[in-house]
Amino acid sequence: MRKFSSKVKELAGRAESKLSAQFAIYEDIALSNTEKVLRAFQENRVSDTHFSGSTGYGLGDTGRDVFDKVIADVFGKERAIARLQLSSGTHTIATALFGVLRPGDTLLSAIGSPYDTLNGVIRRLNEFGVLYRETPLLPNGEPDINGIAEASKNVKAVLIQRSRGYSERPALYPEKVSEICNIVRNVNKNVIIIVDNCYCEFVDVQEPDCDLLLGSFIKNPGGGLAPTGGYIAGRGDLVEAASYALTAVGSENGASLNVNRLMFQGLFFAPHITAQALKTVTLASAILEELGYSVTPSPFDRRADIVQAIKFGNKSDLLKFCQGIQKGSPIDSFAIPEPSAMPGYDCEVVMAAGTFIQGGSVELSCDAPMRPPYTAFLQGGLTYEAGKYGIMTAIEGLP
Repeated sequence: MRKFSSKVKELAGRAESKLSAQFAIYEDIALSNTEKVLRAFQENRVSDTHFSGSTGYGLGDTGRDVFDKVIADVFGKERAIARLQLSSGTHTIATALFGVLRPGDTLLSAIGSPYDTLNGVIRRLNEFGVLYRETPLLPNGEPDINGIAEASKNVKAVLIQRSRGYSERPALYPEKVSEICNIVRNVNKNVIIIVDNCYCEFVDVQEPDCDLLLGSFIKNPGGGLAPTGGYIAGRGDLVEAASYALTAVGSENGASLNVNRLMFQGLFFAPHITAQALKTVTLASAILEELGYSVTPSPFDRRADIVQAIKFGNKSDLLKFCQGIQKGSPIDSFAIPEPSAMPGYDCEVVMAAGTFIQGGSVELSCDAPMRPPYTAFLQGGLTYEAGKYGIMTAIEGLP
């Protein structure tokens, strides 16, 4: 890496020497989750015959149907649908909500305001007569357990977003989600608990106990190979209800378009790729903390998602860092990201992402809403080596 200054090389070297024990933790988690994925493949007798795809309606797509069963087993749920037709995490969440909520029902967000792009989904639910309210977070960014319990008494569904999104709050560990679930069920045994699991799959050895678990395959579980898609896993009747919101005729529809192999293979790689992403963002956390920037999580904190928040405090440094991430990417390294208006956001957003999959957030990327305190949200890294290269390139561009 002779292109880097001695300062940047020394920063990276010191950070790596301090993080060896932390990296070993990520590798142990990846080993445990790989065993879980392998067991699901083996118990469902996955064969190369399941790699064939379907077109049109997708009727009789045995590969797709077996993949559904594998996803259900990996996440410890009764049933799952995994469909290419779910184009993003937001689309997946919207599909589940429109599938299980009806006019007059109330949806409660347990973690304050959810991720920006869900605001549009909530507005559309309101138009269909679904009510919405949220429980604000505590001043320290943690969920208000008592407030959630009180607010959950007369609602149909509770939505829990595990990842931080574009916020300063910490991501939620599986046991914290389970605590919220237990509190909610104690006051409302008929409630539907829905967990947005985006950015969080395989970061821990456990996955949340909930009625519906939702995620995107262009994030962790797709392993950098799935070209698109999302999953809805959980209680069988709720999964089926969500499938009708997606296809209008239920879970037997949804062509796989000859990409079943990529879905299976991406899931197989996912625990390892997630560990690579964790190592990458932890390295960034250590270097930027040494440079004096405020980072969350800190380098030695336990992590619940693959997102690293870096508070730059000014627009110039934030923009230079994002442009450096783009410059260090394998795809479109020549592009220069600039802030622009984005659907679903209340301010301009800069997005650096030289990714093989458009919007593939498990690959090294960096997003930032252009508003004080000018915080960048870094995520992903398909390989630690390339992730390290990208981080060092971005650091080189800082003053």
